Amino acid sequence: MLDRDSFAAAAAGLCDADPDLAAIVERHGLPEFWAREPGLPTLVLLILEQQVSLASARAAYDRLVARLGGLTTGGILGSTDAELRADGFSRQKARYVRVLAAAVEDGSFDLDAVALLEDDAARTALLALPGIGPWTAEVYLLSALRRPDTWPVGDIALQEGARRVRRLDLRPTPGELEAIGEAWRPHRASAARLLWHLYLSERAV
Repeated sequence: MLDRDSFAAAAAGLCDADPDLAAIVERHGLPEFWAREPGLPTLVLLILEQQVSLASARAAYDRLVARLGGLTTGGILGSTDAELRADGFSRQKARYVRVLAAAVEDGSFDLDAVALLEDDAARTALLALPGIGPWTAEVYLLSALRRPDTWPVGDIALQEGARRVRRLDLRPTPGELEAIGEAWRPHRASAARLLWHLYLSERAV
């Protein structure tokens, strides 16, 4: 599991081996190590973040939590369509969070057990739920479970960071980004953090 120290060590090794990554740290410094708390709230927020801005997803999440007085499976399952729509959920995302909440409540999906699985098994367990696709599963593994070699190839910001660092004309496709990431195994999650740092630091450029 990555932490501040292991990330710093992995980033140093990546920068020693790859001048393009080293240039990110030279220009912008080493990013702060951040993580999300494993569990239902993070998965709900990740579902909300699919294909929308982080700000709008956070606003919908905050409205949900404020209305419920805290995020619980019972609160989600007891919410009406109109309430979730007013919170900012699309019909599809409302269905996804209900299915997730029901699976957690009846024990068919155990988030604590998922956290103990190897990467591939954890991905498989997450992907079995409707509304959790490869991006959501990979970002949960990277940010909440802090696995060191996760690589969310469907992430647009990561694609853009790779385009800039490798000086490409176009953003790499998920398949092309998979190939680019091979050079950074087994520390692709740390490479992703560096590329996100580049993207966020130069977003207005």
